[in-house]
Amino acid sequence: MSGKSLILKPGRDKSVLHRHPWIYSGAVGQVNGNPQPGDTVEVRNASGDWLGRAAYSPASQIRARLWTWDADEAVNEDYFRARIEKALALRRAVVSPGETDSYRLIHGESDGLPGLVVDRYADWLVVQILSAGIELRRDLLVGLLADLTGVENIYERSDVDVRQLEGLPDRTGVLRGAPPPNPLWIHEHGLTFAVDLATGQKTGFYLDQRANRRRVGQLAAGRSVLNCFSYSGGFSLYALRGGAANVLSVDASAEALELGRQNLAANALPAEKTEWLQGDVFHVLRDLRDRARKFDLIVLDPPKFAPTAAQAEKAARGYKDINLLAFKLLNPGGLLATFSCSGGISAELFQKIVAGAALDAGVNACILDLLRQGADHPVALNFPEGAYLKGIICQV
Repeated sequence: MSGKSLILKPGRDKSVLHRHPWIYSGAVGQVNGNPQPGDTVEVRNASGDWLGRAAYSPASQIRARLWTWDADEAVNEDYFRARIEKALALRRAVVSPGETDSYRLIHGESDGLPGLVVDRYADWLVVQILSAGIELRRDLLVGLLADLTGVENIYERSDVDVRQLEGLPDRTGVLRGAPPPNPLWIHEHGLTFAVDLATGQKTGFYLDQRANRRRVGQLAAGRSVLNCFSYSGGFSLYALRGGAANVLSVDASAEALELGRQNLAANALPAEKTEWLQGDVFHVLRDLRDRARKFDLIVLDPPKFAPTAAQAEKAARGYKDINLLAFKLLNPGGLLATFSCSGGISAELFQKIVAGAALDAGVNACILDLLRQGADHPVALNFPEGAYLKGIICQV
């Protein structure tokens, strides 16, 4: 069989027929034509029937990521232009300009561009390249993004662990235009936030929590609030604006807390109602328990404990611990807004973990809200892994 192709093992074509974009190394029976990292390969079943076109990634357990299941669709500049145009049209439909100037523009597999994340922060784009297929087409994609968005300033933040799994080195820096100011100020639901695009967490801010921050703010009136893993104080500021009695923000990073203080000042919110504490959240929660501190609303928004299902068991223990401690710190009638952004933890498993924590804490709790990432982080039906952010608001 001529050309660059992947031949799947017998019976291993089911996920491709169901249009899941990932092909794992264990499903590959044969590789033809000596494809290089990122090259487009034809995907065929064990009988030689054509299934799709994919980007080849020899270093990764995800050996190929499908571009298309359409035999008539070539993977060329027109292909990428059309995918980006479609992604932009979706954001115009789901993000109102009055709501925010910062949102996710391209969400990888769910936008038909496996391994490409693009976030817009005011007049800057931040690009994150997570796969060999996107890496090979980096210059083409940057040019298309500039052309189709009209944004002149593009910065790269390809400095995440996933790149090592693809055999790619970390890389950050200006791709086009000017380096971003530090901080860059963005707007969200009438609040202003300082963002560090060059070294901040994720691509600079947790854009996926925009609607959830607002929801927590609506519940905060008159309550004493504990915001754990607070980063730059997003949930804290919404709670203060919502009329919280006081807010304690905890994060391990001194830089993150300093950003939080800047945000507090920029929004002219009452500083006397705030406390900023640097420390390990697990230790701080135990210390607060030992000192019999109590709160009316606790937010738990930890970093990713389980990037993949393989780490789920260890991560489950971490989630159980912090939720158990949080339940013990809540006053009767108190609210817990708890989140997981771990791809390896399903929404069903996360709910079970939180339920187990409530049981061990000796409290009865009911679910008021089930939360998820915003609509600018879409989830393709053929790619359930795209639904990574899970949130629950419980009342004890």
